[in-house]
Amino acid sequence: MDKYIKNFPFDNVVNLAGQVEVREGEIASKTLAQNNSVSVTLFAFDKGEEISTHESDGDAMVIALEGKGMCIVDGKEHILNAGDSLIMPSRKPHSVHAVEQFKMMLVVIFPSER
Repeated sequence: MDKYIKNFPFDNVVNLAGQVEVREGEIASKTLAQNNSVSVTLFAFDKGEEISTHESDGDAMVIALEGKGMCIVDGKEHILNAGDSLIMPSRKPHSVHAVEQFKMMLVVIFPSER
């Protein structure tokens, strides 16, 4: 049987935020799926940590799991609290900042001609 999701328990109910731990002064991540079409990654940011401004050729959805973060997309600031989601469109500059300790899931869907 093929498994397309990795680093995650099968056939069990789990808390997503509990699958990645905040580490002091770092950004921790756990990749759940990665191929030419999609990327699914859990992130845990310590307060003040950030992913600097960059662009992607795929549309990215941030799902806030715990804490408070800020995404800046094409110069516009968006505050995310647990339960909030944001779509960051492809080819737009964006960054992610931890206002406080912050956990999120990032799903990126890439174009088929990639």
